[in-house]
Amino acid sequence: MSTPRRVAPSFLSVISVMLGFVCAPAAWAQAAHPAADAGAGRAAYHVVNTYTLGGEGGWDYLALDTVGHRLFIARGDRAMVVNPDNGKVLGEVSGIDGAHGVAFDYASGHGFATSGRDSSVVMFDLKTLAVLGRAKAAEDADGILFDPATKRVFSFNGDAQSSSVIDGATGRNVGTVDLGAKPEFGVSDGHGKVYVNLESTGEIAEIDAAAMRVTRKWSIAPCQSPTGLAIDVAHDRLFSGCRNHVMAISDAKAGKLVTTMPIGAGVDACRFDAATSDAFSSNGGDGTITVIHEDSPNHYTVVQTVPTMQSARTMELNPSTHALYTVGAKFGPMPAQPAAGQRRRRPPMVPGSFTLLVLQR
Repeated sequence: MSTPRRVAPSFLSVISVMLGFVCAPAAWAQAAHPAADAGAGRAAYHVVNTYTLGGEGGWDYLALDTVGHRLFIARGDRAMVVNPDNGKVLGEVSGIDGAHGVAFDYASGHGFATSGRDSSVVMFDLKTLAVLGRAKAAEDADGILFDPATKRVFSFNGDAQSSSVIDGATGRNVGTVDLGAKPEFGVSDGHGKVYVNLESTGEIAEIDAAAMRVTRKWSIAPCQSPTGLAIDVAHDRLFSGCRNHVMAISDAKAGKLVTTMPIGAGVDACRFDAATSDAFSSNGGDGTITVIHEDSPNHYTVVQTVPTMQSARTMELNPSTHALYTVGAKFGPMPAQPAAGQRRRRPPMVPGSFTLLVLQR
């Protein structure tokens, strides 16, 4: 997403937030109980802990440091670092202007964070969180990932319709991939291929990470505005969260759509748990996480819709414990809107209400 639109929930999502507060005694009480539609014989996902993190600013992607067991949360001018077991704030990565995503290169001991407003990627020390350098990216640097096969970092630059490629060891920009459309989230298969949702065209692009070029694209229609993306590496399946309330599932090897499954409103992240064969979408518009089970690579079942919190649109998965993490906040009254043609105003976030939710089966 572009920087102005991604540092806070979308206008439509905010309307959903306000309606949620008026019409339902909702997220907090509801999220404390397992959803009723879990598949037969399955333990249901449910919220097991809520931690009030507070702090100013909007938020975007979550990233779990699986070595240090720390959750990084992009928050406007910083990346907040949290112990997900107890909600304690451990520190922050500062010096970011429009934080969106975080990626980790454990071999070099470096972390990387997109800084969308100044079109850069910040490199920091994974142990101390100190900023080590800054690489030039491109306009609206947003999603980011580390590709272990090439040891390169790829930022996805929405307005520039490109991906900037950065060396994980030196932090230097080593190339640019022209995507020809506005990218959103991306994933690596760990073997030299990178995949990214193209939000503006409803496609997926495959990138040769070594050659730094697009090798093919394919349509995932009827998906509209794909945002979150996850991958099942073993079966070459990609899971795209789409703003028209579907998850589009693709065969990455064949480069074609397999099927679509219904999800909630306002998706902005997807994850896949290889151990349980479950795919997830976090839906901030209606405050839910949709759980979809991969029965086989070509057959899928929605097994649960888990209540979370209105505005909780991004998420992370702990592959070891199968825990899910999502964040949200409360918002004040909708302000008076300007004349037609002017930018809409968003309601203010209630001070101190930013919250981490932990879900388990």
